[in-house]
Amino acid sequence: MTTISEAREQWTSTSLKKTLDRFPERQPEFETSSGIPVDIVYTPPDELAGDYLETLGFPGDFPYTRGVQPTMYRGRFWTMRQYAGFGTAVESNKRYRYLLEQGQTGLSVAFDLPTQIGYDADHPLALGEVGKVGVAISSLADMETLLDGIPLDKVSVSMTINAPAAVLLAMVIAVGKKQGVPASELRGTIQNDILKEYLARGTYIFPPRPSMRLITDVFRYCAAEVPRWNTISISGYHIREAGSTAVQEVAFTLADGIEYVKAAIAAGLDVDSFASQLSFFFNAHNNFLEEVAKYRAARRLWAKIMRERFGAKKPASWQLRFHTQTGGSTLTAQQPENNVIRVTLQALAAVLGGTQSLHTNSMDEALALPSQNAVQVALRTQQVIAYESGVADTVDPLAGSFFVESLTDEIERRAGEYIDKIDALGGALAAIEQGFMQREIQDAAYRAQMAIERGGQVVVGVNRFTTEAGHAGDAELLRVDESAQREQIARLQAVKAGRDADKVAALLGRLDAAARQPDAPLTPLIVECVENYVTLGEICGLLRDVFGEYQPDVWV
Repeated sequence: MTTISEAREQWTSTSLKKTLDRFPERQPEFETSSGIPVDIVYTPPDELAGDYLETLGFPGDFPYTRGVQPTMYRGRFWTMRQYAGFGTAVESNKRYRYLLEQGQTGLSVAFDLPTQIGYDADHPLALGEVGKVGVAISSLADMETLLDGIPLDKVSVSMTINAPAAVLLAMVIAVGKKQGVPASELRGTIQNDILKEYLARGTYIFPPRPSMRLITDVFRYCAAEVPRWNTISISGYHIREAGSTAVQEVAFTLADGIEYVKAAIAAGLDVDSFASQLSFFFNAHNNFLEEVAKYRAARRLWAKIMRERFGAKKPASWQLRFHTQTGGSTLTAQQPENNVIRVTLQALAAVLGGTQSLHTNSMDEALALPSQNAVQVALRTQQVIAYESGVADTVDPLAGSFFVESLTDEIERRAGEYIDKIDALGGALAAIEQGFMQREIQDAAYRAQMAIERGGQVVVGVNRFTTEAGHAGDAELLRVDESAQREQIARLQAVKAGRDADKVAALLGRLDAAARQPDAPLTPLIVECVENYVTLGEICGLLRDVFGEYQPDVWV
């Protein structure tokens, strides 16, 4: 039987050496303020090992309980990626440049509601919503402005976009081309997770089956043309925001992931050709140690699913890589300064759980879109954790805690039971169509709200420790001026007037014909349409005509 010492020696000479060659340590030696040396990883002695190698192992090795990279933050910090976007592309570009100047290391784009559901700014249903909850993007011209001065060969771009994800990705590809950055060098993520839209969020356009076709089409295109891009960010964040428990967040997110893998394989893709481009998106809530255990359990469970259920051969296909955002639903309008403490604990949980990327919410987000000052405090929160706390100096520092390991095991077990139930219903898509996961989330949300209202769950400043002047009062809040809609419509009209109308009509005709053929690739055509300034609304409108629109059942 291999001992821990022998396994560590093997890990050091293979996995660790290979990673150090690629990502040199941030500094040659780590130590505490008292001069105590800090090792890269800590393990139990051989005589206390138990089943350590099977359930925990080493970071960067299956089953990845301790992280997907051998060095984790000793090699490089997580990507500090603040989610931002409002008003017009001009305004949002200024915010992105400011964040990059302040030390942010990746972009995370928030789109307004019309963009999220495939409408141009001049559509009647867009009235009053343009630029309100994110940036308005109607055509390639907007994306060019949004990314102006941002080098796409150096900065990765994450976009929270789902139903029209292929269109927004095409715009980034086109901007990269104009910058001289080939698609093969672009780095970033599109959320592209439509199942959780039916389940928890609601910004869907098309029915599930054609939506799944678009997603697998993006998988195929990016595997060949944009290999460094994460083609989907399978989101538990919104499931948790809708009221799920931590266990449900893991279970339903991974069940959605299983459904995407099944769909891609059914479309003829080899699992190892696309699996490494899958990424995940989780919430960070207030129960600190449960959140740490949640991430560890999710990694281990997904590794087993990919290797054992789908027969993936490449280690990169087994690794669950994820972005984390602190919990928006935990923020309070009362005593908003308390949100800084909540966000700090949540961010620390994500780091101790091994996230690859992190967004920290701003203190004023329960009241409005975040102000520039609040955004800076949120970013500084990550930087203080990274540079001052010491938690990034060793990998998975809470490993071996009796409580954390017990929580990790129990979350894995309970999430696995949920996945078995979903499999018995026919998979995630069938379970969503039957309303199973929706009802489970609704029940959990109701129980949580009742606990707050009855006082069993304390929310500081809301149901205990309240003050009369509990709200922000005179705090400076960000307001999106109504002129944003007028400016966006004028810009859109100018784009339409300046393009080749005959070419636009011909491209839309080709896209229509392809959409009506079940196996025809769509993403290459969408890229061509975008490059010729066919608008988001025109592309999505055409696909609405072909695929129809999703009309949800009401689950009671």
